[in-house]
Amino acid sequence: MFSFCKMQATGNDFIIINYLDTKLEYSYKLLSEFLCDRHFGVGADGVLIIEKSNIAEFKMRIFNKDGTEAEMCGNGIRCFAKYVFEKNFTNKKEFGIETISGIKKINLEVEGDTVINIEVDMGKPIFELEKIPVLFFNNIKKGYINIEGIEVYPVSIGNPHAVCYTNDLENLDINKYGSLIENYKYFPNRTNVEFVQIVDDNEIRVRIWERGVGETYSCGTGACAAVVISNKYKSTKSEVKVDLLGGKLKIKYNSNIKLIGTAEFVFDGRIEI
Repeated sequence: MFSFCKMQATGNDFIIINYLDTKLEYSYKLLSEFLCDRHFGVGADGVLIIEKSNIAEFKMRIFNKDGTEAEMCGNGIRCFAKYVFEKNFTNKKEFGIETISGIKKINLEVEGDTVINIEVDMGKPIFELEKIPVLFFNNIKKGYINIEGIEVYPVSIGNPHAVCYTNDLENLDINKYGSLIENYKYFPNRTNVEFVQIVDDNEIRVRIWERGVGETYSCGTGACAAVVISNKYKSTKSEVKVDLLGGKLKIKYNSNIKLIGTAEFVFDGRIEI
């Protein structure tokens, strides 16, 4: 039998596996594909692995439902932070988590023994195309790339994002356009895609197409990407509320990006592998 914990943050759900003191027995890719299957497994958007770190308090590895490993996950890291604190792996309210995209600093708001809010310092956005990465540099103008008539703004929040704007979020064919942009030839590592409708200079609405997953209720790094691009090119303010299908997040952006939101336990379980 295999033990796990199911958690969610604004509807973006994850399976957390503790490998702090045990040895890997399975392929992370195959394990993630199996566990994330909503018909034959547990069901989730991704799997988070807790490992020991030599440079921070913990190391987080993130695997999408298709088995690919992601560099960073803003909703996932909030679940991860709440898990390690409330499961008594740490008593610190401020600590670092190692990810592929670097160490992310966590600040927990705690009442009693319960984490009620998590702030993640996501670092600085990356606009250099070769670092996102994006190919065909000559096609970019005014910050965006034209992909079959769609203005696409590329940025990295430790993982690649493509931000697009619409005035009709509800009737958007997200399966068509999300898949098109995710897999477009300009993005050698594929990309996450955010479709944004601006409400005012303090609030935006976003639908998410996650690389290797499809449409999800939320994406923390995606919300950050949408706010960064909206601030840079659409004159929104430095603190913005982001409305997603799964709930609301707050993003503060000056030089660094601060992601602020909640996370919730769903259940602990065991499954036959």
